[in-house]
This record gives sequence, C-alpha cells and structure tokens, in this order.
Amino acid sequence: MVDQLSPLQPVLEAGRHPLADHSVGVTLGETQPGSIVQLAAWRGQEGAAVATIRDVTGLALPDGPGSGAFAETKAAFGFAPGKFLVIDQDEGLAAIFAGAVTSETGSVTDLSHGRTAIRVGGPKAQWVLAKFFAVDFSLSAFPLGSGISTVHHDIFAQIQRTGLEQFDLYVFRSFARAFWTSLRHASEEVGYEVQ
Repeated sequence: MVDQLSPLQPVLEAGRHPLADHSVGVTLGETQPGSIVQLAAWRGQEGAAVATIRDVTGLALPDGPGSGAFAETKAAFGFAPGKFLVIDQDEGLAAIFAGAVTSETGSVTDLSHGRTAIRVGGPKAQWVLAKFFAVDFSLSAFPLGSGISTVHHDIFAQIQRTGLEQFDLYVFRSFARAFWTSLRHASEEVGYEVQ
C-alpha cells in the first residue's frame, strides 16, 4: 500500500473540543479507504451493475434509489440513477471491477485518489450535517446503508449512513480542507472530538 499524504493532514488535529459541561455531541475523523470506485450502468443495465457489486464485494444492495449496504471493510450505495459508489478498505477494487464490468453493462471510474473520506458520528451528527445540506437525516428518511449525492455551496458530497448515529462523507480532495474547517466550526456548538 502506498502511503498518500492526506489533504487534511495540516488541519487534522486529534483531540477533544467539548462544551463547558465537558460533553461532546459529534466525533469527526478521516477514514482513508484504499479504494473508492464509481460504477455507472448504461440504461437498462442497473440490475447487472447491482449483481456485479454483489459478486465482487458480497454486498447486496436493496432495490430503490439511494439504497446501499455496508460491512466492516466495504460499502456501496446508489447516489443517482444507474450510478453507484463502492468503497473498500483494500486497494485494487477498480481493477477487479474493470475485469467484471463489460462495455455493454457500464463503466468503472477509480476515484480513490480524487476523494477524501470523512466520518461524522455521535448523537448530534444529524443536526450538524443538517447545517450543511438540505437533507432529512432522520433514520426513517435516511435508513442504514442508504446514500445520496448533494452539495454544500460548491462542494459536491456523497453521503452514506454507516451507523445509527454515523455518516461517511466523500468530498473532492481539493475541497477537503475547506470543508473540514467548516465542519469543525459547525460542530463547536455541540462539542466535538477529532479522532
């Protein structure tokens, strides 16, 4: 595995920034997966793409827009019609998909070096994220495993719920530091810990 300098390294300072009562409402961190891959299915080939994701990762995506699944080291979700983001802690996922997806099914794009993965968790995670995105983050509207693509001003983000109180966000590397700084400021009101 090639060590890659994180765009957050200059501003990623572990530590607690609690409220006056010592409470922490959110935890923030970078997950650094080895592979972030986008699959785009041609019209009518969405089922084949979902089957390929299942065959390669073992993740079974339920039917429906924004549906997704995750396991300890892998995750996948649909973020637009016929488009899926697949994440693995190991490198090399794009090459595996390139061998599994035919030109009649769709295309594979390796985004591993173009995205930064940020995890936001804790009892106030939904509240903090709602400051950025016009999205209903409640569990009933945004169930476990599901994902979306959205924007905060000009910063494109793909978001997946990976826990009852946890979300993984994927943003362009070039905007990661600015987004991280905004996320820390937005978390000050509830207290936060950088892990």
